[in-house]
Amino acid sequence: MSDTFSAADFEPLAVLVVDDEAPARERLRDLLGDIAESQPTRIVGMAANGVEALALLERETVDLILTDIRMPVMDGIELARHVGRLPRVPAVIFTTAYDEYAVRAFELAAVDYLLKPVRAIRLAEAIAKARRMRPPADEILRQMAPANRSHFSINERGRILLVPVADVLYLKAEQKYVVARSREREYLLDESLVQLEEEFPDLFLRIHRNCLIARDAVKGVARATTGLDGEAHWVIILDGLAEQLPVSRRQWPAVKEALGV
Repeated sequence: MSDTFSAADFEPLAVLVVDDEAPARERLRDLLGDIAESQPTRIVGMAANGVEALALLERETVDLILTDIRMPVMDGIELARHVGRLPRVPAVIFTTAYDEYAVRAFELAAVDYLLKPVRAIRLAEAIAKARRMRPPADEILRQMAPANRSHFSINERGRILLVPVADVLYLKAEQKYVVARSREREYLLDESLVQLEEEFPDLFLRIHRNCLIARDAVKGVARATTGLDGEAHWVIILDGLAEQLPVSRRQWPAVKEALGV
């Protein structure tokens, strides 16, 4: 059965092109021009990495992102994960010179991809698919990711706020959110503490069922007493933070071994 299209299927898509190499961005711009008759688009911006792309998305409404995967500062997969938290999520097509990512994307059946050098006919096919494509789920993007995220993303007043993972001192589950604490302030993450622990096992250490601490931020441990019975327990002292975080009895053996105390 052939596909049927409405007039809306051929309305120009607002496209954001993201690649750290200027010639690659220019090639995509030229190819989009070449296929404009069958797949009309309009380029609303170009960016050299994910951070630049997110800044542009604050100003522009985008239907489709064409993004390279391997880029400095922030790669394409992390960009897609942050974009997934926008109120209006654009479709994402990855461009890559590496077969490994294309194969993983195909196996997960979650996203479309274009192998470099990009060909006009494949670009047209991908854009046609993008008109009805659902954005890839965060869990699938996490499986594809070549490395851990460099930033957490927080939705504040309709915009994405990026918080470097390296700035976070601890992650604490509170009701349905996770509080990410830096030296300056607290942020609310709409994520699971368990998933964060799985994603960043080398960066964060569980000290309590509801708390992970940044390993590199640990200044020391101390004995403290609380409650009417004056029972002693261990607390973590973090560099740059007055707050002391209690270690549960259950977690203390693992914490002691991990910190070498």
